[in-house]
Amino acid sequence: MKSPHPAGGTRRRDPADALPTASPAAHPQPPPARRRRDATLPPWLFVAPALAVYAVVVLYPSLAGVVYAFTDWSGIGDFSFVGLDNFRTLLDDDRALESVGNTLLLTIAVVVVQNGVGLLLALGVNAVVASRSLLRAVFFAPAVVSPVMVAILWKYVYNPADDAGLNGVLGAVGLGGLRQDWLGDPALALWSVAAMVVWQYAGYSMVVFLAGLQGVPAELHEAARIDGAGAWQRFRYVTWPLLAPALTVNLMLSTIGGLKLFDQVYAATNGGPGTSSETLSTVLYKEAFVYGKFGYSTAVALVLALFVAAVSLVQLRYLRAREVTA
Repeated sequence: MKSPHPAGGTRRRDPADALPTASPAAHPQPPPARRRRDATLPPWLFVAPALAVYAVVVLYPSLAGVVYAFTDWSGIGDFSFVGLDNFRTLLDDDRALESVGNTLLLTIAVVVVQNGVGLLLALGVNAVVASRSLLRAVFFAPAVVSPVMVAILWKYVYNPADDAGLNGVLGAVGLGGLRQDWLGDPALALWSVAAMVVWQYAGYSMVVFLAGLQGVPAELHEAARIDGAGAWQRFRYVTWPLLAPALTVNLMLSTIGGLKLFDQVYAATNGGPGTSSETLSTVLYKEAFVYGKFGYSTAVALVLALFVAAVSLVQLRYLRAREVTA
């Protein structure tokens, strides 16, 4: 068999062999600025500043508060650990225990009435097409006002004089017998604060319910109407089940807000008269900044935080289960 390249023969050259070989200098490196742009920074570098601020502002004070709850710290100077003495004092403190009952009553009133009024407002605004945006803005406006300003405003509304505020309105419409000292009567002070909170945040609940209502397909209402369902039946079997996510959001927000309510109570009644409108938040504030018992106040704050977390988790689990069944 003959070799393709016989000895002494001349090897045919490939035309490609004649092309010049590119040297490294023929492809210069990109300039330094371009190399910097192409470099990929580690992801944690972007969140590090925010994490540092969060750690200093939130994590460190929270962890320090847990430590101080087991001390006799007065706010300045040294302190010593006292174990569970602050929590034993809390269990024996009649004022703190009364504030727990007031907090629960206030929360229940706010959650029920605020969400009930918010749902009614949402249904009414959703049915009105021409002025829907205007009504939504009017009802939502109080929610963006400072709670302290709302409390000051309502102190004028609750003026105990017969010819001022709510009492003046009642007298003008012939209901003078209903005039009360709304914030000065121990039996009415807590409920007066609840009405103030409902007035401020019912519009917020309305907006959340409106978002849920706008997500209900119109075809379902039309099909139910064709089947002969009335207005109540359409709401009960079509609208209400589909409002489950909005109801979860509103109940969670109003419950957490009610349990830690402070601004309106402190600005309107300062926990009075006596201790009739005292809440856990006002108790821990007074123990820290009035009586200088920072260790005891942080113990109250820790109990309040754990209580809010426990109630919220139980409520969230139940409401999520309801969303699935609905």
